[in-house]
Amino acid sequence: MLSFIIYVILVAGMWKMFEKAGIAGWKAIIPIYNIYLETVYIAKKEWWYVILYFIPVVNIFALIKIHMEVAKNFRISSPLAFSLGMTFLAFIFYPILGFGDYKFVCGDDAEIID
Repeated sequence: MLSFIIYVILVAGMWKMFEKAGIAGWKAIIPIYNIYLETVYIAKKEWWYVILYFIPVVNIFALIKIHMEVAKNFRISSPLAFSLGMTFLAFIFYPILGFGDYKFVCGDDAEIID
């Protein structure tokens, strides 16, 4: 039961994050597709980064890198710390990103919000 509650919290945060990025929120529910969308459209990385999710040990470093790019595109002031949080405590940090005041901006000239 606890794992279901954590999953619902995680999906709700991803849903809102997807909506902020201009992607339909329901796509956060589809298992592999949400990883693809987060990697390609939110983190702005190549599609083959999704393959790295399935290689043991490499997936941890790939997740940290992709989450760091997500944090940069949402203009988080300390993207490394936030990406570590998204990697290891996703059920806390996805809702922070989704329901917080962060805005998705994919340009280098935007200000950092925090």
